[in-house]
Amino acid sequence: MIKRRLWTCGLIAGLIAGLLLVGGCFPASTGDTGTQTTSGFDWTTLVFFVVIIVIFYFILIRPQNSRRKQQQKLLEQLKEGDQVVTTSGIYGQIESLEQDSIVLKIESGAKIRVTRQSVTSLRS
Repeated sequence: MIKRRLWTCGLIAGLIAGLLLVGGCFPASTGDTGTQTTSGFDWTTLVFFVVIIVIFYFILIRPQNSRRKQQQKLLEQLKEGDQVVTTSGIYGQIESLEQDSIVLKIESGAKIRVTRQSVTSLRS
């Protein structure tokens, strides 16, 4: 996980450095008269927006999708007797499973019904 974050940060830094290098390679004006005329489309703006989109993908979208897939896999593998933790911090053992809810037996012996989506992790 840490290697992936370092790799992502290195990629982002490299893209930004490359953008700055490419942006500095083009002259600001053309011609001998000294007037500020631009020649055509400014590609650095397009490259900048592409870099921003790539950064958002690697920092926000991709990790969120992988967490969602891991959560879905966890919810599919639940079975009776598993020790789980809910989003509200309740520790319990699964007594029964239904389509959209589970019944947990908590430490005091009480049983509570919670939604499947509220289960965040398995305890060992």
